[in-house]
Formats: sequence, C-alpha cells, structure tokens
Amino acid sequence: MYHTILTPLDGSVRAERIIPHVENLAIQFKSKVVLLQVMSPPQLVNPSIHVSSAHTDLIKQSLKDFNRRYEEVMAYLSGWQGELREKGIDARKFIEQGPIVETIIAVAQRENADIIAMASHGRTGLSRVFYGSVTAGVLQMVDRPMLLIRSRNIEE
Repeated sequence: MYHTILTPLDGSVRAERIIPHVENLAIQFKSKVVLLQVMSPPQLVNPSIHVSSAHTDLIKQSLKDFNRRYEEVMAYLSGWQGELREKGIDARKFIEQGPIVETIIAVAQRENADIIAMASHGRTGLSRVFYGSVTAGVLQMVDRPMLLIRSRNIEE
C-alpha cells in the first residue's frame, strides 16, 4: 500500500517522534523511507550592489557556516538512515533548499511518496497562528495521505 514514505525531519526530538511509526509502516509494507531536511539557503548580498571587503568577508563566513551546517545535517540524516537500514528498511536521505512547505511537497512528488509522515509540535490557538505550522501548511497543500502524530511536551 505504501511503497515510499517521506519523512521530513528538522533535527528536533519532537520531529523524531514520528520515526517509530515510520519504522512500523515500512516493515509492514516493505516500504522505502525517504528522509528529508529542508535548509535555508545561505544569505548572500545582492549582486547588483557594490561589494566591499567587509561584505566579501561576510559572504565567505556565511558560506562557511552553511557548509558546516550542511555537513551536520548530512551526518544527522545518515545516522537515521543507518538505524533504519539496520532494521532492514531501505532508506534514502536528501537535503534540499527552499521554502519548507513547498519543498516538502516537491520532494513528495519527485520521489513519488505514497504518504508523508510528520510529527506536529501540537501548538494550538494563538501560538499556532503566531508561529505558523509546517505540518498545517503541508496538510493544506498536499495531494496525498499524511500520517501525523502530536508530539507535545517533549524537551528539546
């Protein structure tokens, strides 16, 4: 039924609460799991303005920070990929850049995911309106089933 399960993670303990559910589904249906983390692209200066040496230093530092963060995210996803593979689950990992909700949906389409499995931070009321919700955004825009769990009251 579910050949491919897309599992977006953001590095938080809350987001990771979906993993046991994904493992169970993947084992039951012999599914492939696609692990995804969406990163913000590095902030660079507009090329149409004059760039001073101070700007050049800021750009270099921004790229250095981005590359360091990219390597951290790759190691993080590789760890989860290894844990899934130890359980006999075929797992792939991707790091993508772009708007989070749109990127999750684009990867779901590209990878032909049958279901998207995510943990919600469980915000309600005004805090949800104020902070927004990636999960709610995906739920409103997606064209395929989702598995959602609420992961409230979990320390980061």
